[in-house]
Amino acid sequence: MIPDKPHLSRRFRMQWEEAQGNYVLLYPEGMVKLNGSAAEILKRCDGEHSVPAIVDELEAAFDTGGLAADVDGFLRAASERGWLD
Repeated sequence: MIPDKPHLSRRFRMQWEEAQGNYVLLYPEGMVKLNGSAAEILKRCDGEHSVPAIVDELEAAFDTGGLAADVDGFLRAASERGWLD
């Protein structure tokens, strides 16, 4: 289930990792290397943006449309992995 206004779980910290050249999710047991799309979505998971607002912002930022299904799929997978509260 995707939260109405998703935010990153307190168990994870997202940061730019210069050595990896990517954003990563850090947690006590390890690290997840994020691709660019995942990072752009998670940057907006601040508990303030609704899922439609995240989609609207991404579509505006990247001058494209039709991202709702992809964002929804990523958020669903992220929620299942415990990345979101």
